[in-house]
Amino acid sequence: MMKTLVIVFHPSIATSVANKRWLQELAQYPDRYTIHDVYQAYPEGKIDVACEQALVEAHANVVLQFPVYWFNCPPMMKQWLDEVLAYGWAYGTGGDAFQGRKVALAVTAGIRQQDFTPQGKWSVTLAQLLAPFDVTLAYIGADKRRFFAFYGAEDGPKEVGYAERLARSAQAYERYLAAL
Repeated sequence: MMKTLVIVFHPSIATSVANKRWLQELAQYPDRYTIHDVYQAYPEGKIDVACEQALVEAHANVVLQFPVYWFNCPPMMKQWLDEVLAYGWAYGTGGDAFQGRKVALAVTAGIRQQDFTPQGKWSVTLAQLLAPFDVTLAYIGADKRRFFAFYGAEDGPKEVGYAERLARSAQAYERYLAAL
C-alpha cells in the first residue's frame, strides 16, 4: 500500500493548535502518512519544484492541509500551486501527474461552522470558499475528494471542552485519510 502525502501549508505550525494536533495524530502512523511541511522545508520561500513533484509522484494520495487564511489559503500554498502544478507535468500536453490520484483538502477554520452558512455572519459556506481549489483539482484531472474541516479554531481557549473536540477531530481526520 502506498502512503498518503500530507502537504502542510501553515506559516506558523509551532504556534498552531488545531493543525499541530492533527499532525500529532498522523505521526502515530508513519507507515501510512508522509508529512511534508512546506514552510519548514523552504524557510526562504524558494520551492524546489522537482523535489515537490517527486514527492507527489511517490504517493498514491495527496492531502493539502492548511488553515483558512483571510478566507483563502496561506501565501506559500498559492506559490506551491503556481510553481509545482506546471504545464507538461500537472496539466497540458503530457501533464498527467494527477490523473487518477486521490487529492483532498484538509482545512482548519478559525470561524465557527454556523458562521459559514448563507444565513451566517459571512453569508458564504466553506465549500464556496474552497471552490477555486476544487476547480484547480478538476483541471489537473485529480480524483478530488470531499474536504475535511475543523471549525472554530480561534475560539479554542474560550471554549469548554475544546481539547476534547479537537482530539475527536484529529482521530476523525486520521480515519478520513485512511479511507481515501
